[in-house]
Amino acid sequence: MMARARPKAHDDQPSVFAPPTGAPLAARMRPRSIGEVVGQRHLLAPGKALRSAIESGDTGSILFWGPPGSGKTTIARLIAQHVKSEFVPFSAVTDGVQRIREVVGDAQRRLQLGRRTLVFIDEIHRFNRAQQDALLPHVEAGTITLIGATTENPSFEVNGALLSRMRVFVLEPLSQAEIEDLLRRARGDPDRGLGGTGVRAGDDAIAAIAAAADGDARRALTILEAAAGLSATIDTATVREAAQLRFARYDKRGEEHYNLISAYHKALRGSDPDGALYWLARMLQGGEDPLYVVRRMVRFAAEDIGLADPEALRLTIAARDAYHFLGSPEGELAIAEACVYLATAPKSNRVYEAWGVASAAARETPAAEVPLHIRNAPTGLMRELGYGAGYQYAHRVPEAYLPQEYLPDELRGREPFYQPGGFGFEKEVAKRLGWWNALKARAAERTGD
Repeated sequence: MMARARPKAHDDQPSVFAPPTGAPLAARMRPRSIGEVVGQRHLLAPGKALRSAIESGDTGSILFWGPPGSGKTTIARLIAQHVKSEFVPFSAVTDGVQRIREVVGDAQRRLQLGRRTLVFIDEIHRFNRAQQDALLPHVEAGTITLIGATTENPSFEVNGALLSRMRVFVLEPLSQAEIEDLLRRARGDPDRGLGGTGVRAGDDAIAAIAAAADGDARRALTILEAAAGLSATIDTATVREAAQLRFARYDKRGEEHYNLISAYHKALRGSDPDGALYWLARMLQGGEDPLYVVRRMVRFAAEDIGLADPEALRLTIAARDAYHFLGSPEGELAIAEACVYLATAPKSNRVYEAWGVASAAARETPAAEVPLHIRNAPTGLMRELGYGAGYQYAHRVPEAYLPQEYLPDELRGREPFYQPGGFGFEKEVAKRLGWWNALKARAAERTGD
């Protein structure tokens, strides 16, 4: 049998996915060829991995991971066009396992006629595990070529077995310059854009739209179209009116949630109040539960500041109570106050480390007996057995300190669990420990121990 020739991609090859009449500007300006794609040069420039796969006519199953408006759907459609496959869009929200069976049945019949099927699933992270498992054998057998697109980290959202059979390509937000280039194309295109409408938009307006788009091509074109509906002459004031509110890119359950809380913690630990305030504001404006943030701050006060500044924990608990009392937005100021305090407080994780060492020692010696002299002796029998014998009551002496052993025999003589740092209040703690150690040494001299 003669092998079927694979088509080669050409930048001037027209798209078969023409938008319907009256479609939004973002749909009309969707690239018709690889050469029209704005951005993603790390994937689509000549010689790059994805471009080479497209030109070879065989991309295999792939997953696009990137922010909204970065070109995931566009590139998937262009791949279907260039590799001459039947393009089957699939809804991760409305379609289920029965629809998968139908798609696979059609793909098997199509394959017998020598034509392949490309199944595109946008927002594939919305697929449940059963749906993903239903796709797995057909992807593995090559019955379908699967292209998935997601804004969420696929490591968390996509079945590992399915993910291992797909190449993952990471798309980046478009740069300010790339968005401006796209907007100028739309402004001047007489067929698909605004070139034949008489609408004028100066470079200042174009720059303002690009800044408001936050790397999202679809949002940029939507703002431009909205501005054109307000005025034939678009200036920065028109852009502000068209753009309205810029929503924070934040998902309380997705990767960005973890990215931002990580950035917040690291800014606090790095003693940068400006950075900490910024990430705090980003989370709260993105809809994060303020009390979730405060819980993380309480943990930070205990773990990263500890006894270097005991006031940090008290102030953070007070911020929690203030927020409970006031609610949003007034209570957020108390959280911001605690944020600045934590960022500027001296840092010490010595208590955190000591707790780890003590916990490990407890696991290693789970049956170590309590020394007799510090056991409780509520009954006569227990006293006869030596419970509490030899215990020295510290308040009998002016210093309220009488050296005696409080660890079980298995742990005596080892390095102290807690060793104070040299910053903040822990300097005072170190002085206290030094004083008690001196009293212990004098007592040992007297007793000859």
